[in-house]
Amino acid sequence: MRRRYLVTYDVSDDKRRNRIFQTLMDRGDHVQYSVFLCELDAREHASLKGELQQYVHCREDQVLLLDLGSADNPLEIGQGLESIGLPYRPPQRVVVV
Repeated sequence: MRRRYLVTYDVSDDKRRNRIFQTLMDRGDHVQYSVFLCELDAREHASLKGELQQYVHCREDQVLLLDLGSADNPLEIGQGLESIGLPYRPPQRVVVV
């Protein structure tokens, strides 16, 4: 079963931050600076954590993965997601074949 995760990071080093950014770009939607929304199954979740651990310096950096529940349930604005300022607009995915 796929689950939805909100992933956020605080990384001081540019090189490590860029590697983490690219890793997350390959696996989710860039929501805000340093914030991603990822839909992952258990294997993908473990793989992502393993890859991120390669880049994180535990005494300096932080990556948080917040489990938002099943990816089968739609993420409804107003149901646990609030915005102050500009409203959140989910990214529109485009498939190129």
